[in-house]
Amino acid sequence: MKSIGILGGTFDPIHFGHLRLAEEAADALHLGNIRIIPAGLPYHRDATATAVEHRVAMTRLAIAGNPRFMLDDREVLRDGPSYTVDTLIELRAELGFALPIVVLMGTDAFRNIATWHRYPELFTLAHIAILTRAGMPPDWLNTVDSELRRELKSRLVTQERILHDGPAGCIISVDMTPLEISATDIRARLRTGRSVRYLLPAPVLEYIESRQLYAA
Repeated sequence: MKSIGILGGTFDPIHFGHLRLAEEAADALHLGNIRIIPAGLPYHRDATATAVEHRVAMTRLAIAGNPRFMLDDREVLRDGPSYTVDTLIELRAELGFALPIVVLMGTDAFRNIATWHRYPELFTLAHIAILTRAGMPPDWLNTVDSELRRELKSRLVTQERILHDGPAGCIISVDMTPLEISATDIRARLRTGRSVRYLLPAPVLEYIESRQLYAA
């Protein structure tokens, strides 16, 4: 089995920014598939705008037809907060400890890595890929605490093939095409009656409109 990627988020709603990011990461890191995991009760985020069943349904519609994407709803079925470490422990129990797993995250999430629940265990369970905007200065590592920075630098690799030599423990930075799309902006547009066409897949927009999600 090829290495797999993990992309979590509230997906409230899921949009082309999420999907393009996952697609480019799969190519850049040579991942066999990417598990798209909607969060249940996000640990680091405010309450979601829509019920979990809507976020799962929209995610399912968004990734339909892409064989590299797989919906994984384990976090929404779990009681309590959504902790990435618990998800990785479950995946390891299912997939074994030899398969490389790569957690995909943006620079904003990485800046707060030290506040993640049992964050040191993440590196025993998976690699981490920091998805950065192409052309932006590579300063994401400088945003963490200096003591933690030394530890993280020791895990930094520059060649994606190294991720496939072991199951966990490395950090890599990957440039992504910048798409200025955000779920916050989409929700604001919907509340004020502005168009969100071409910001998210048509089936997702149809789902939103048929149920009047995010309406004022």
